[in-house]
Amino acid sequence: MKILADENIPLVKEFFQSIGEVTTRPGRTMTSEDAHNASALLVRSVTNVNESLLKTSDVNFVGTCTIGVDHLDQQWLQSNHINFSSAPGCNANSVVEYVYAALCHLNVNWLDKKFGIIGCGNVGGLLYKRLKLQGVDCYCYDPFLSLDANPDLTSLEEVLSCDIISMHTPLTKAGEHPSFHLINLPQLQQLKTNAVLLNCGRGPVINNSHLLQFLYERNDVQVVLDVWEPEPGISLELLDKVALGSPHIAGYSYDGKLKGTEMIYQALCKHLNREPDLLIKDLVPALTNNHLQTNVDENTWEQVKKLIAQVYSIADDDKRLRALAQRSRTDNEDFSVGFDNLRKNYPTRREFHNYQVDGADSKTIGWLHVLGFGVNTSNNE
Repeated sequence: MKILADENIPLVKEFFQSIGEVTTRPGRTMTSEDAHNASALLVRSVTNVNESLLKTSDVNFVGTCTIGVDHLDQQWLQSNHINFSSAPGCNANSVVEYVYAALCHLNVNWLDKKFGIIGCGNVGGLLYKRLKLQGVDCYCYDPFLSLDANPDLTSLEEVLSCDIISMHTPLTKAGEHPSFHLINLPQLQQLKTNAVLLNCGRGPVINNSHLLQFLYERNDVQVVLDVWEPEPGISLELLDKVALGSPHIAGYSYDGKLKGTEMIYQALCKHLNREPDLLIKDLVPALTNNHLQTNVDENTWEQVKKLIAQVYSIADDDKRLRALAQRSRTDNEDFSVGFDNLRKNYPTRREFHNYQVDGADSKTIGWLHVLGFGVNTSNNE
């Protein structure tokens, strides 16, 4: 069996080489010639899987190691009897930690803020649960959920009136509630003074040209963009105006990517009617040197900000993207190629649960538990 895979899928050969011969290619530039002899295709979100890519191939299984499936032509796959699977929830925790890291970097304590969430699926739903555990005042917009599933559902207008708005919607252009350009200039103009707007879902859910116009009109709103319209050829002018920018890596924790690989490995095994015989723990040892020390002389918010920055410096993601933009302007470096290279060569980021915090006071311990950190309480007794 021949398997074609995106070269950015971690441990792809280790997981799949027992099933077949694995060949890797850059995901964004895969061609029908690459796929010609393959029986299985493994991708991430940058590969458009459609008739053009697969019409001359023998592919009968497509696995995307991502939550989203808007890059798959599902109707064409179904009509051609090609099974496909995604990895729902695999990087939800990674994206939630990105939101926390961004707010900490901006020094915005969410505990005493009205927090709005647009899209409460795997990612937004997890963020909602974590915030509720801390007693945060939440307002959610998701027309596909009922009040039984989420008692804090409300209108989009109400969510846009919050202090913090975090967007986690898939990209859809059809149906009763399409998300494409859900947020245009009229919606942006509803944002309150000093609001924070984060988009970690799909770039075109916000009309980026309208967002740029809005940011020229309003300099009080802080915008965090991990996703853009379009990618990888994003607006450098918009990058200049946002408070934090990153190259679509919110879900790029090493743990999240590994979970996606494992889930698609299990899906392919199921497709082939064979039992999976590998787990992440079989291939990746536990993190060592993972103890963090906190300063109990500081208040909880200061402790949390510093702990998160130790584990994940979101400022470095922003710096790398802006440095690329500067090189593209002065040295004629191809920004689109550089954008994909930042994703391909993204530094290993481990999630909070891999770390143990020593010396925290009781109030801080409560925060850390909700955030996912391990806590050593033996020296607090």
